[in-house]
Amino acid sequence: MNKLKAKIKNLPDLTGVYLFKDAKGKIIYIGKAKSLRKRVASYFGRPQTDKNQAMVAKISDLEHIITYTEMQAQILEAALIKEKQPHYNIDLKDDKSFPLIRISSEEFPTVSIARRAKPERGDFSLYFGPYPNTQMLRQAIKMIRRIFGFRSCKKLPREACLYYRLKLCPAPCIGRVNRKEYSAIIKNIIMFLGSRYEELINDLSHRMKELSAEKNFEQAAKIRDQINALSAIRQNRSFAAGFDELDGLKDLLRLKHLPERIEAFDISNISGAFATGSMVSFYKGEPDKNNYRRFRIKTAVGQPDDFKMMAEVVQRRYKRLKEEKLDQPDLVLIDGGKAHLSVAAAEIKKLNLSIPIASIAKDKENIYLLERKFPLHLKSDTPALNLIRRIRDEAHRFAVKYHHLLRRKKIIGK
Repeated sequence: MNKLKAKIKNLPDLTGVYLFKDAKGKIIYIGKAKSLRKRVASYFGRPQTDKNQAMVAKISDLEHIITYTEMQAQILEAALIKEKQPHYNIDLKDDKSFPLIRISSEEFPTVSIARRAKPERGDFSLYFGPYPNTQMLRQAIKMIRRIFGFRSCKKLPREACLYYRLKLCPAPCIGRVNRKEYSAIIKNIIMFLGSRYEELINDLSHRMKELSAEKNFEQAAKIRDQINALSAIRQNRSFAAGFDELDGLKDLLRLKHLPERIEAFDISNISGAFATGSMVSFYKGEPDKNNYRRFRIKTAVGQPDDFKMMAEVVQRRYKRLKEEKLDQPDLVLIDGGKAHLSVAAAEIKKLNLSIPIASIAKDKENIYLLERKFPLHLKSDTPALNLIRRIRDEAHRFAVKYHHLLRRKKIIGK
């Protein structure tokens, strides 16, 4: 129970979806909230209905997913309830209670709002929801129409309507889209309603490349716009994932504060020639390219000594921060093993600075900490490890890019 209370206390004051679990780890209730912290805490801090009291008594754990808007929370909540079928989500499992999104089973399906999923005989429509907030549901329909476009007329007209002229319908009525193309649009909408943003973006990216190869640049540009719109939504979802990664990293490394600002170092050289160092900066789990830095190695020239090079780069970075009285990062990440970590930490200590530091080795992706004799080896799907990998890979990419630039200048003078 103490662990559950701690989770509730640390919930963000952000919009999202929460999932209650019983002692066996089974999801028993899914809800959405404008403030996850306040909504979840309300179950435990005031009298509840008999139904809620019975549910709260069974809660042993919880998860949360942050969303950017209440509308996204509503779509995700409905998708998760349909998938997980939690025992206590009685209202949203009753199709008569709230509206749904209906995709008809015609040759060119319509997308519309329906009141219940009790089809007549021979109706093979797909239903999504239900959605308790009708106003948000209408906003969701408008957003889907803007991104993908779809047919909404009950009967196909002989002439294209206003929606076509506004680029909100692909106009199957006048043959502007064939059945295969329109089916692909419906498939995309279904993936969107299932909150499968990343999979959808990957599919669209593949299709955009095909169209570009076919020199169908107009359609490729249209899909590019769809990807951009979906990426904005995915970034909001990745913010949720990013928060979980940062929170997990804080626990993993036993940091006092959430590591919002992380700076990572890498060295690139060939037998000591054109040796360079790079530093990338991540803020709240995302690259902050305005604060990237490049270092041309000065003191460890002509010898392939990664340790001296790392020491130089780290010393130059944090000496400058100290002299200019700039904010220090919440965490320093070094590309390398325990020896690289020790060298970098020694330079920070010489400057009388106290900055948490860790390193990641390339081979087995072990995490090294100063106070631990043996490294941490995390499961490949651990959120904190995913964040460390992403930062490490970006530092390496940035270092190699600068290294190649210096070689190019030396060879061709440009």
